[in-house]
Amino acid sequence: MGIDVKICGLSDEDAVSAAVEGGAAMVGFVFFPPSPRYVTVERAAELLSPVPKGIIRVGLVVDADDDRLADITANAGIDLLQLHGSETPERVRDIRQRFGLPVMKVLGVLEADDVRVAGQYEDVADRLMFDAKPPVGATRPGGNARAFDWSLLSDINTNLPWMLAGGLTAENVGEAVNISRAGAVDVSSGIEDAPGRKSLKKIAEFLAVTKNL
Repeated sequence: MGIDVKICGLSDEDAVSAAVEGGAAMVGFVFFPPSPRYVTVERAAELLSPVPKGIIRVGLVVDADDDRLADITANAGIDLLQLHGSETPERVRDIRQRFGLPVMKVLGVLEADDVRVAGQYEDVADRLMFDAKPPVGATRPGGNARAFDWSLLSDINTNLPWMLAGGLTAENVGEAVNISRAGAVDVSSGIEDAPGRKSLKKIAEFLAVTKNL
């Protein structure tokens, strides 16, 4: 049966095609300039134009202001906003109402208390993602090839659909899903040859493995 997979940080046509052809449920584009996976709104629109309907197109932002969000939501062609910053529940609610798109709030996890924060977003987000907290001094909140203790999610109490992220690869995603009981996963650095450079081989391998989970 398999689980849903989001391939994130896409920036070229070949990688987008590999994600689509491999059966990804979601494709993600990073609108955060410090990231090596950053794309402009115009470039994202070009890359998204051939993506078939039914695959969810995700735009990742980090504490973006309303002007930036207006540009992305109007011109990039996305279906879902991924909020990967320090957005409060109030800000998440405001973004969801103001821009009329579903939102996925990302929560950084290091310990059990970080997972409990999920309850604060229950009524304001459409989805959640649990990612490893970035190392001290990191310039970006995700895509750092870091994992966390997946067992922290085994008893999660939320009614929202959620995804697991953080340091996932074709080699460890099976164990991660077994321990966390995640029904969906997100991968970025684990399918790259270098930061921002996706490997078509690794994309195919990851999607092949997850089809059997």
